[in-house]
Amino acid sequence: MTEEGRVTHSSGRLSRVRIVWLGAGLAAVGVFAWLLAPGRSRSAAATAHAAPAIQVESAVAKRANVPVYLQGLGTVQAFYTVNVTSQVNGQLQKVAFEEGEHVKRGQLLAQIDPRPYQAALDLAVATHAKDLAALANAELDLKRYEVLAPQMLASKQTLDSQRALVAEDKAQVAEDAANIEAARTELAYTQIRSPINGVTGIRMVDPGNIVLSSSSTGIVVVTQLQPIAVVFTLPETDLAAVQSAMASGPVTAVAFSQDGKTQLDVGKITVIGNEISTTTGTLSAKAVFPNPRRTLWPGEFVNVRVLAREEHNVVVIPSAAVQVGPDGPFTYLITAQSTAEPQPVTPGEQSGDLTVIEKGLTAGERVVTSNQFRLFAGARVSVY
Repeated sequence: MTEEGRVTHSSGRLSRVRIVWLGAGLAAVGVFAWLLAPGRSRSAAATAHAAPAIQVESAVAKRANVPVYLQGLGTVQAFYTVNVTSQVNGQLQKVAFEEGEHVKRGQLLAQIDPRPYQAALDLAVATHAKDLAALANAELDLKRYEVLAPQMLASKQTLDSQRALVAEDKAQVAEDAANIEAARTELAYTQIRSPINGVTGIRMVDPGNIVLSSSSTGIVVVTQLQPIAVVFTLPETDLAAVQSAMASGPVTAVAFSQDGKTQLDVGKITVIGNEISTTTGTLSAKAVFPNPRRTLWPGEFVNVRVLAREEHNVVVIPSAAVQVGPDGPFTYLITAQSTAEPQPVTPGEQSGDLTVIEKGLTAGERVVTSNQFRLFAGARVSVY
């Protein structure tokens, strides 16, 4: 092919490329113009508006009085715990209680063989009677000597000796009375009785065994469960709030299960600790609960909520409605057009399932409480 032919062929090919690109550009312009056409814009908007609404749950912001609670973790303690032991030595004849039985103060729990102690009491009584007779005889002799002494029929030494003998016999009679009381007390100790109202634990000694007053094992442990105490801790930052509440009167404490869902009992704080732990930065407090249904048990871990104060006529919403975003806390408002719009809020105290909203909401506004992760500004919502 000649040089002129090659130039002519190349020019023709470039012309075809330009034509292709020009056609593609015109097609793109046409498509863009079609998309921007008024009819097409209305159709796209209608399609977007026809998107399925997101189903959510909602709640209305309202004004209410909200109790403010302080949270603590505590351990249940028996109000009184007594390790019942024997105060005398002897054979355990019988056990008069059932394990886990509710016993009353003074109720018989166990019986120790009383025969040696009954014999000691009888001996003390007999000795006392003998010494009383000796005293009576000495007093009669003293009266005789007191009559004879002025007539010089009895020496002064004899009179003084008789007076000393009467005094000695009186002391012996007093000692005998004390011995009788001691023997009677030891005999009473053979009947082991409950010192408190409470619940018996597991029996630690069986009948037939010899029990000793020096033994620390004991027979059974009795614990008082009604009322019962809970010792719990609070952050040191709550000290001022607790002191302020206690200065205004009795402070209510509510015991909950470990998961915080089940209320166990309601009681009162009786004392707060006199120092703050430098290790944990917490203060200790003690509350007493009536425990009528025995829902609190010694050694159990519980959550304790202390009623510090009550905020009056504040705006509240369910805590589930409060979300945290890059710009801080917010909630989704449901508009009159059934769309969700994010609304910045300033949350305050939280009480149970409610949160106080200090700024950002007014009473009567409706907020979303579920499915927030699917929402965005302007999303259509359907309340179910």
